[in-house]
Amino acid sequence: MKTSLIYMFLTVLSATSLTACSDDGFDGDAPKDWAGTTTFFTPTDEKGFSTYYTPAIGRCGDPMPFYDQKAGEFKVLYLQEYDINDDKRFHPIWGVSTTDGANYESIGEVLAVGASPLQQDAALGTGCCLYNESDGLYYLYYTGHNGNCENREVVMRATSPDYKTWTRDNLWSLKGTDYGFSRTDFRDPQIFKAEDGLWHMVIVSTLRFAEFTSSDLKTWSHAGSFPMIWDRQCECPDIFKMGDWWYVVYSEGYRASWSRKVKYMMATSFEGVKACFNDPGANWPKDGREGVLDSRAFYAGKTASNGTDRYMWGWCPYRTGSDIHEKNLNVGAGGEPNWSGALVCHKIIQHEDGTLSLGEVPSMASKYKKESIPEVKASNGVSLNGADGTLSGNDAYILYSRLGTANHISFTVTTSNNWDRFGVSLVRGTDSEKYYTMVVNPENENTRKVNFEQEGPAGRGFVEGIDGYNFPRPADNVYNIDIYTDNSVMVMYVNGTYAYTNRIYGIQKNCWSINNYGGNITVSNVSVSEY
Repeated sequence: MKTSLIYMFLTVLSATSLTACSDDGFDGDAPKDWAGTTTFFTPTDEKGFSTYYTPAIGRCGDPMPFYDQKAGEFKVLYLQEYDINDDKRFHPIWGVSTTDGANYESIGEVLAVGASPLQQDAALGTGCCLYNESDGLYYLYYTGHNGNCENREVVMRATSPDYKTWTRDNLWSLKGTDYGFSRTDFRDPQIFKAEDGLWHMVIVSTLRFAEFTSSDLKTWSHAGSFPMIWDRQCECPDIFKMGDWWYVVYSEGYRASWSRKVKYMMATSFEGVKACFNDPGANWPKDGREGVLDSRAFYAGKTASNGTDRYMWGWCPYRTGSDIHEKNLNVGAGGEPNWSGALVCHKIIQHEDGTLSLGEVPSMASKYKKESIPEVKASNGVSLNGADGTLSGNDAYILYSRLGTANHISFTVTTSNNWDRFGVSLVRGTDSEKYYTMVVNPENENTRKVNFEQEGPAGRGFVEGIDGYNFPRPADNVYNIDIYTDNSVMVMYVNGTYAYTNRIYGIQKNCWSINNYGGNITVSNVSVSEY
């Protein structure tokens, strides 16, 4: 066992070293002139990400966060995905801890897969964890998945007094068939306390949510069910109260590119929020976007609160392809994206009317504190003032110096009218035939949306399936943009309250630009810092 671990460590270390050598140009050639050149470069992602957590080996799937009041920290469990999984025993539950959603410490494996391929929980699926003060135990409810069993999916549990040693409760399970639900689809249990003072468990079954109640987290009684949305399967539910409002957050597992996103319903009571699903078209939040919270590149989002702030964790999928350009276009517009990726954390923003959006976690900016002076490398149609400037005309842009591996790009755009269109491009060089742009696009005079486009002479333009959601035009036409990158994971925030997540390969060590598309925009406060 020890020899195996040493071999694994040396393999990862070797891969990381080779990556660093390739990126820095020490593979037999002279070091690359990063500061003096602007041509396109093909970088390689590091093993294990520094901000958007990815394990050194494998990836994160379906986060299960909770706030551990005993330890005073968030714990984020996740399904550990490998490049090659056993065909019967897969997805052990691993975890990380964090106090701020920006810095993580690995907990390692929390619950192993079943010891035998014949066990009901030979493979593990999504669930939830919580601490019960009344008996001093941590409870982990999860999905036991085995296609060879009578019930492919059942809800199971394990307990621990210290979050280190876990005991499976092999004498207990919830089977959907005992209550008129599916034997193949009965998963993703989520537990919370409702107005009646009881623990409630909501479980995903085929096009319905099953509901159970308990007074002690041990004995559960069936309490009925409520529908999902038409023919759309809703996964990974999360139910919580925030202020005067109750929310159900869910991930809509429909294959259509416009639908497979994290969404929410809201009402002034738990019973009311369940009733929203009876006529979802009429009951979606009045936020102009059917309750959508991010792009297609943020999935399986669930939340946890420390009593002051509530955060949401989801995963940003990895992408496959023969090169950077093929991967960046492989967003799953005709089907599902690749399953699993990097943990992305947002702060929940609750607006005065109760609607929700996502902003950056407070500790993110302070983490990226190594200042990197943005130098203007090329421009067109611009009146420059240092790194700032006024851009006029359809092809106006400012091209800035190369980025690092993990970056915080910040700037302000002021548009001259209610229709000006602007964007920020990544993976751009002076010789690039293709590069990638987040375009802040006017959907109408008072509504904006972040579109993803492949620009350049050989670019295909709008990329279906990875655009953002509608948000209101700022009344003063001022857009404060913050972009955080960690290798190929990128999150863009607009005015601190609207989030757009994407996986864009090739960001690091390439130039970037701010662009104008007709009209006039003023760019100010341009800054770049690294981690």
